Amino acid sequence: MPDTPTDSPKVPHMSPVPQSLLPSVAERLSRVQSDLRLGLPCLLTDGPVRAVAVAAETLTQARLDALRDLFGVPELVLTGNRARAAMAPVQSADIWDLPVRIRPPEQADLAWFMRLADAGQDTAGPVAPLHRVRDREARLHGLALSVVKSSELLPAALIFALADDRAIPEGLSMTAVDLAEALSHFAQTPALSPVAAAGLPVEAHDSGKLHVFRDPDGRTEHYAFEIGTPDPARPVLARLHSACFTGDVLGSLKCDCGPQLRAAMLRMGEEGAGLLLYLNQEGRGIGLANKMRVYDLQSRGLDTVDANHALGFEDDERDFRVAAVMLRNLGFGAVRLLTNNPAKVHTFRAQGIEVVEQLPLRVGKNIHNSGYLAVKALKSGHAL
Repeated sequence: MPDTPTDSPKVPHMSPVPQSLLPSVAERLSRVQSDLRLGLPCLLTDGPVRAVAVAAETLTQARLDALRDLFGVPELVLTGNRARAAMAPVQSADIWDLPVRIRPPEQADLAWFMRLADAGQDTAGPVAPLHRVRDREARLHGLALSVVKSSELLPAALIFALADDRAIPEGLSMTAVDLAEALSHFAQTPALSPVAAAGLPVEAHDSGKLHVFRDPDGRTEHYAFEIGTPDPARPVLARLHSACFTGDVLGSLKCDCGPQLRAAMLRMGEEGAGLLLYLNQEGRGIGLANKMRVYDLQSRGLDTVDANHALGFEDDERDFRVAAVMLRNLGFGAVRLLTNNPAKVHTFRAQGIEVVEQLPLRVGKNIHNSGYLAVKALKSGHAL
């Protein structure tokens, strides 16, 4: 008689993954930022439309070759500011502040892409002729630029469009971000969580308390430093200050950041109470590496704003809403703001923080930064 078949092995029942274990939109964007800084690709989606994106700055020739073998010839996407600086005037005359898509030569190497991506490498002048692509919407291209900029990388990305039936090879794991979810996240007021606080005496006052706040994606921390014991029922003397490693720590003479920080804390100490809001948004929000690129372009004759534009950034990429979130968390609703920058006043008021007084901080001018300060007054409206 034939052997009696044994029962088939039972497959364990897999329960659905709890939603709390799945990454949120903010967490997926944080993963994308980390991947882009590592030179890894990510997957961008807009409904059924899909594209693979990778940052030009951190890409290697080997990965460019591999991506091209898998997905074909990419497009290079630049900001309008960068495209105007990189392209010949006849081609850049109609460029606005929208993603500019460029079709490279079929076998263009990484050096070709980087000459267009990095203002520091275009010393030979504008590249021409270039093939601009205008036949499809550039929604995912705009998302790619947003996440690359938020990663503090040069705002240039390579985009590989995926056909509807194009499968991603098994084993190529990419973090995916959907356009609608990302746009909704970017539009939201930043959410910060208090992490820790402790007393900290400083030169300006022997009674202080440092509060550490963290973004929900865990990537960035910002600080609020109370001097004395400010009364939440009264407008607090406050300084909104963005991190400046060169000025705050090294004592750079190219800006007025260090003198402003020290003058603000000294005044708070003299009055007996105040609040310093210290944002980790180095270089007007573009990061220290890009700030050094700006300095290099300044040494070639560009002013601060023009150098930012040549790299592909806006005049100022900072998000001052973060400071309003910290203020409210600490119980303050009104400030006497130590600042020369009208954008800070505008943002606070738009976020429901009452600015009862704007107090200029005209300190730190020297022969090395007089031109820089003049540009801040002329092009950014600072009260200098």
